[in-house]
Amino acid sequence: MSIDAPPVGDTSPWSSSDPFLSGAWEPSHAELYVEDLPVTGEIPPGLTGSYLRNGPNPAFAPRGAYHLFDGDGMVHGVTFEGGRARYRNRWVRSAGLEVERRAGHAIFGGLSEFQMPPEDVVAEVGAMKNVANTHVWRHAGRILALMEAGRPTEITPELATVGEHTFDGRLVGPMTAHPKTDPETGELIFFGYSPFPPFVRLHVADPAGHLVASVPVDLPAAVMMHDFAVSRDRVVLFDLPAVFDVQALLAGQPGVRWEPGNGARIGVLDRADLNAGVRWFDVEPFWMFHVLNAHDDGDAVVVEGCRAPRLNVAFGDESLGEPVEPLLHRWRIDLAEGRVTEETLDDRAGDFPRINDDLAGLPARYGYVAHARAWDETLVAFDGVVKHDLGKGTSVVHSYGPTARAGEAAFAPDLGRSNEDGGWLLNLVLDDADRSSALVVVDAESMEEVARVHFPRRVPLGFHGTWLAEGASTNNHRRGA
Repeated sequence: MSIDAPPVGDTSPWSSSDPFLSGAWEPSHAELYVEDLPVTGEIPPGLTGSYLRNGPNPAFAPRGAYHLFDGDGMVHGVTFEGGRARYRNRWVRSAGLEVERRAGHAIFGGLSEFQMPPEDVVAEVGAMKNVANTHVWRHAGRILALMEAGRPTEITPELATVGEHTFDGRLVGPMTAHPKTDPETGELIFFGYSPFPPFVRLHVADPAGHLVASVPVDLPAAVMMHDFAVSRDRVVLFDLPAVFDVQALLAGQPGVRWEPGNGARIGVLDRADLNAGVRWFDVEPFWMFHVLNAHDDGDAVVVEGCRAPRLNVAFGDESLGEPVEPLLHRWRIDLAEGRVTEETLDDRAGDFPRINDDLAGLPARYGYVAHARAWDETLVAFDGVVKHDLGKGTSVVHSYGPTARAGEAAFAPDLGRSNEDGGWLLNLVLDDADRSSALVVVDAESMEEVARVHFPRRVPLGFHGTWLAEGASTNNHRRGA
């Protein structure tokens, strides 16, 4: 085992009693490079590539009240080659973080307590940091660290920051943290939302990464839109009543409020003619952070995702009340009949749904959802993964352990198997009992653990993980470079 000396991004350690800055969320204060990680079990020979996962990891003690979505992005990467594994972690070196590094302290406020930075900082960087802490995606050979309130940040395979990616200056506004890559065409479909009109823009990049379409979408109000759905022929948007109030944010009050009186709608666009506009369908108000998948079924488009009865993350708004749990759900939007039918697919709390990305936008039999053993205001403890057979309506649970806490399981296909679930589920798992961390490899077909790759120190909890197969240029793993 070897560790780079000295790590290039260390910051002075600090501590906090905030539940999202301590315990499982306590930030790392150093960047490491470690070769030949110890392994329990055996790394499958066909597992060749890199697993990346980012999350919030503030470099400096927050200036005011801290929201989990505020923290500077830190990317953790494990590369598999020849049955061995090596680890590296690095901060996403945003322009805002570099300003704070020069100052030696936090300068920007956050979502729970916005504070305007000094005028010279606003002129240089803007009023908020692009923390790129939510997801990592690869398209056209570029690895992009993402947050939904900023432009994508390109990073190298070694996790060094290249800078904000603007698609040759053609991207106007931010980019979602949940883009979709079409496994058949190689196109990247994504959107960006804003508190200022037009509130949503839908974008398409060709397989070479050139932005070829940008379409504004008119909404009656600015809303938070975390995810969306894409099928072979259609794009599905969710206009849900998590409403922005910029003036409240600037006044130091909650900038996102749950306003069910505004109603909720599901919108469908034709991918062959995005400029034809959106066909909207009114539904009962609900909230959804994450989509599992979508596919076409004749004149209908079917979407699966994790639905909660209302917004289940507060932004300083104490009026939301007790936390509510998301459940795996299905919407069938019938364009011929002009109606939406719905059904709940599971009665267990769960989120972070994923599929085999090679079937994105196509009928997929299997979905993988993070299993929660607890769901309250400060302890959303994902401790396993549920494999759903969406056709049969059955499921299998794999638990990482009674004191485990994890994030999202990313699917890594085994090129030696042709079945949809022929591959592995990779997840960063933290053990609350001894504060150790490991990357757990579960065979997606059998749902049995085959390897546990151990880290030399605790890795904080984070959000979304991605598998980057060696030799591929996108997240659809069987596409060539």
